Amino acid sequence: MVNQETATHALTYLRLAYNKTVVRGKTYLFQIIHSGMNEEMFFGIATHNLTVVGMDGAYQKPLNTNYLMITPDQTMDILVTANQNPGCYYMVFSPFVDTNAPSNKNVTRGGSYNHSETPVLIELLGFTNKSDAGNFTIQLRSLNSKEHPSKVPTKITRNITIAVSVNQQPCPANKTCLGPGNTTMHSARSLNNISFSAPSISILQAYYNNINGVYNRTFPDQPPTLFDFTGNVSALGEAANVTTEVLKIDYNDEVEIRFQGTNFGAAENHPMHLHGYSFYVVGMGDGNFSETDISKYNTVNPPYVNTVRLPKNGWAAIRFKADNPGVWFMHCHLERHSSWGMDAVLIVRDGKKKHQKVRPPPKDMPPCSVSSS
Repeated sequence: MVNQETATHALTYLRLAYNKTVVRGKTYLFQIIHSGMNEEMFFGIATHNLTVVGMDGAYQKPLNTNYLMITPDQTMDILVTANQNPGCYYMVFSPFVDTNAPSNKNVTRGGSYNHSETPVLIELLGFTNKSDAGNFTIQLRSLNSKEHPSKVPTKITRNITIAVSVNQQPCPANKTCLGPGNTTMHSARSLNNISFSAPSISILQAYYNNINGVYNRTFPDQPPTLFDFTGNVSALGEAANVTTEVLKIDYNDEVEIRFQGTNFGAAENHPMHLHGYSFYVVGMGDGNFSETDISKYNTVNPPYVNTVRLPKNGWAAIRFKADNPGVWFMHCHLERHSSWGMDAVLIVRDGKKKHQKVRPPPKDMPPCSVSSS
């Protein structure tokens, strides 16, 4: 029997038998972690408002909302005040997929709870609700306080544009393939028309030990061909180059990367993630990026994160200072896209000082070897 003086809510989410009993009137800090692989999610708690105060380990300006849009790998710190009547309230994750999939408004609800009351339900946003997904993301801001200032790079020394595409692999010679236009069934995913191929040994080992022949150093700073990225691309070829390319950046470069979505294949939202860095999301929009969009950048308090949502047939611009030398993976965090080549490797060169160089491997690290095949 629930003690009405300690007025409780049972919060249940996903299909786990998880219950959280809270005291009415108190405020709780929840850390929401998206550990999924191939679905972005909306999240909400029935009849409760959420206040976002942190994201990807960095403070955010408090954002009051009744839902979250969270991608794989993202973490969000939210405050929830138990200010509703005593009872049970569902916490719900609902998938967001804005590709050409049929609309589905079903939500995923919890499996069990330990109270006699019927839980209050919540129906989140539509399965393909691109506008609300975008509306949540563009409201995020860094805290930018005296204790936690925003340090947005403003003297850009390296400008990079990366076209993000869903391509088709050409059918091997003398074979018949079942994909569209005699392509393979498995689509390639690409960045600047390069579908990443993992080498036989670690790129980090090859770079550190100066081993040649493991990777190429020619990942382009711009798409190889400029076209109407988000328009009618049906007449353009879709085959990507499958190879191992790296993008080299000098230590202390102030970098801007503009991710440009394309309309190849089944265009959709892509959560782009960079290892080794957090970065500022200074701009985001629909359609093709234009130089006029720079005037709309937020360089005062943009969100400081390590994963950015690239809108379907849209663009996103990030900035960071290359002050962490090493070999860093950059990829779409939809695991199917990553495994099919929507990846690249950034090598940030060593600086001149000792503390600005890649640390040596441990003494007991097994030696690397190049495959003879």
